[in-house]
Amino acid sequence: MPSSRKVPHTQPSLRILLVDDNAHGLTARRSVLEELGHKVVTASNGADALDLASQQKFDLVVTDYKMPRMDGLELIKRLAKLIPGVPVILVSGFVDALGLNEANTGADAVVQKSSNEVTHLVRAVARLSAAKSQRKGPGSEAHGPKGKRSAG
Repeated sequence: MPSSRKVPHTQPSLRILLVDDNAHGLTARRSVLEELGHKVVTASNGADALDLASQQKFDLVVTDYKMPRMDGLELIKRLAKLIPGVPVILVSGFVDALGLNEANTGADAVVQKSSNEVTHLVRAVARLSAAKSQRKGPGSEAHGPKGKRSAG
């Protein structure tokens, strides 16, 4: 009996910009996010990500931390100026070693690369999607400034 791995859509479909210089990581994360029903556009570096973000609308950005020329933290800073209010998930194998967290990275969620990465990524996407849906309520701005980013 063929099994369908389609997951019921409890959250709205998002347009996600996925950034990683590692082709395997990019492919794996893209597969997971697309299986959840999201539209995923990929970039292999920060400069390409900024170009895409200036040309297309994205609901969420998922970026790796360690990339050549422009790391994930620099990308997050530039994205905050280019598309204020877009939620960002930072993925890194150095979360514990470098003490990376939401407060010191500007990301809305920080996910450690590990055997549990997929679970944590899916939860973070769902949480940020739900928060984005709540912000889009009547009379609210969909891309308003984020309090923690304006303080820093």
